[in-house]
Amino acid sequence: MRIAVIGLGLIGGSIALAARERLDAEVLGWDPDPGALDAAMRRGAISARAAALGDALLGAEVVFVAAPVGALPGLVGEVLEAAAADCVVSDVGSTKRAVVAAHADQRFVGGHPLAGAETAGVEHARADLFDRATWYLTPTAITDGQLYERLHRVLSGLGAVPVALDADTHDRLLALVSHLPHVFANVLVSQAAAGSGEDGKRLPAVGPSFRDATRVAGSNSGIWTDIYMSNRDALVPAIEEAISALERVRDALQTGDAHALTGWNDAAARDHQQLMQGHLVGGDLHELRVPVPNRPGVVAQLALELGRVGVNIADLGLYPAAHMRDGVVALWISGDENADRAEQVIVELGFPVFRP
Repeated sequence: MRIAVIGLGLIGGSIALAARERLDAEVLGWDPDPGALDAAMRRGAISARAAALGDALLGAEVVFVAAPVGALPGLVGEVLEAAAADCVVSDVGSTKRAVVAAHADQRFVGGHPLAGAETAGVEHARADLFDRATWYLTPTAITDGQLYERLHRVLSGLGAVPVALDADTHDRLLALVSHLPHVFANVLVSQAAAGSGEDGKRLPAVGPSFRDATRVAGSNSGIWTDIYMSNRDALVPAIEEAISALERVRDALQTGDAHALTGWNDAAARDHQQLMQGHLVGGDLHELRVPVPNRPGVVAQLALELGRVGVNIADLGLYPAAHMRDGVVALWISGDENADRAEQVIVELGFPVFRP
């Protein structure tokens, strides 16, 4: 397999390393910074460096575009113009609505790996960066099913767990679980620094709770300003809800309402447990075979609906009939409960389900 990686920073470099080591893929790379290309070659992340963007796409079956969110719509457009008709193109941006809306192309599937580090640059890239990491995919009604299957298999081969959801839901959820925590981290460190006093003396050694809560404070502005701006219409309501919650806690403290504080703290413990359990994936694999008509978007429909109810697809396969009017989508689901839930959802969509 030939894979092209456009943008060779931490994420792009890690994709390239993992593809070479785990998929035995030929990886061509391009970056506007010649220094990044040189570093990628030294690391062995890419098989060859491309002199121009189009050169990296020659013969590519999969293309990953790894660039700041603000640059993605334009760069993905350039890639789609030059890529082959049977090449699947994806990106790794932290927000999805803008880039998905910009490209109504059956070859493009928006993507976002929930992986990273405080460090940046291809010199810090790691082949294991995506191990067991959720990798969101945002297919649309026109997504080509065979190209989606190829991308899903590649991501699984990199060690990731692909999960499908629509772009609007992605951005709303990420505002809550990623972008808002970055806002809080910045506020916390600035408030603590301001509390050190006018004499500039350092604060006492901070506890682990402060370190955990502020680990992402001051993340790369070249990346995060774009993220904040591109998702601001989802982030602003999340901030407003957080302000309201903080005001309720403040009011309970001011009035000495220990009962309210206990209820608030206990509810947070339950919510935390539920959220963490939602990430546990395990159990035997169950194969579900779904006969479907050969029409655009049917694979994306199945993937999105299963993702909506929290069912991850461990693997999938497409088996078109010889006459190409219909075929079978084979899904492998981990765990008895998830398999039962998947079967129910698929039947409700109007498709039959068979378990071999």
